[in-house]
Amino acid sequence: MNAEDIIRAKRDGRELTRDEINYFIHGLVNGRVADYQAAAWAMAVYFQGMTPRETSDLALAMAYSGEVMDLSAIEGIKVDKHSTGGVGDKTTPVVVSLCAAAGVPVAKMSGRGLGFTGGTIDKFESIPGFRTELSQQEFIDQVNRIKAAVVSQTGNLVPADKILYAIRDVTATVDSIPLIASSVMSKKIASGADGIVLDIKVGQGAFMKDLDSAAQLAESMVAIGRQAGRRVAAILSDMNRPLGWAIGNALEIQEAVDTLRGRGPEDLAELCSILASYMVYLGGAAPSVEEARAKVEGILADGKGYQKLCEMVAYQGGQAEDLERIAEIDPARLQVEIRADRAGYIQRLRTDEIGRIVMRLGAGRERAGEPIDHAVGVKLRRKTGDLVEVNDTLAVVYANDRQRLEEARKAWPQVYTWGEEPPRPTPIVLGTIAD
Repeated sequence: MNAEDIIRAKRDGRELTRDEINYFIHGLVNGRVADYQAAAWAMAVYFQGMTPRETSDLALAMAYSGEVMDLSAIEGIKVDKHSTGGVGDKTTPVVVSLCAAAGVPVAKMSGRGLGFTGGTIDKFESIPGFRTELSQQEFIDQVNRIKAAVVSQTGNLVPADKILYAIRDVTATVDSIPLIASSVMSKKIASGADGIVLDIKVGQGAFMKDLDSAAQLAESMVAIGRQAGRRVAAILSDMNRPLGWAIGNALEIQEAVDTLRGRGPEDLAELCSILASYMVYLGGAAPSVEEARAKVEGILADGKGYQKLCEMVAYQGGQAEDLERIAEIDPARLQVEIRADRAGYIQRLRTDEIGRIVMRLGAGRERAGEPIDHAVGVKLRRKTGDLVEVNDTLAVVYANDRQRLEEARKAWPQVYTWGEEPPRPTPIVLGTIAD
């Protein structure tokens, strides 16, 4: 068995065996398979695809290519949540808090942002003093005590995926459903959770632009989880508009806090309730999703979710009282309103362009390792379907650099498509695929 034969087999459309996949992935990690061979193999997969069995075998091979978290010392059924990335996606602080308040342990490892979709760890690090790096024992002890911890991913988790993704990123092979599904699920499997809820974004501001492709991805990921002995539910959510009103790290944490206090945006509260309901159900704290939803909404109403977030922040080095004024602790120096120069209905938002504008303000990274400015971002005042009059405020831009602010102002008009009639409203959740 050798890498060249495996590349040739996939190039010619043959289904790879489990042994061939294991050989190739382990060879990628130990250096036996060269980068250029991995690039050729990824391109072959891009054009020929993979069967469900191949995709599952690939995910498992990558999951066990390095360190695997052992969460057996944590009491109860551990659950996790993963988003495929979106603009204004601040669901993690909300759903982790709601689930922990329901008694379901959430031992979550998250990543930093790259590109315009933001990173969960970057958002949490906008809370002064919040520690995102804990030892494994600290991590386990905290989840046993308060049912929740959010930390940055360990360095040796799924090394094969890190290598393969870097190769895909520069060889135009990122958007392959088998490669996306195996990449995401390998990390979730290696992270050790028993139940996994996937938030798969669909639309302009998401990687998956159409519902059919997103549904294929969801089905593939659920099947991988099933083969790995995990219970998985996939929620397809709309990303043709930003989630909530705030985009930017501290601004998003503030909006997550507002949501837990019962005064958050309707779309964010709805999506968080649905995601948390599936997590609570998979975690065994309710016999059905419907009863889980009732429990989650009760926790949201009585403030116990917010209390749990305060508890987690305090355990990880922050001050709970800071949560009420995160965006005011170290605010952006420049705040400018963007006003409408015409009247009409907002037919559509270029959600991806909004994400890029915020990234260029300094809230995201174009390259790994770049610093983040937690204070900058955008607060929308109008979204898809709203009727706008001339001089109405469309958004407020928060910046610390005048040149970047001017670039944001110049780019802003291309965000909107206008019309004389309102567009047909769409729900925040577009579908569900569960094991």
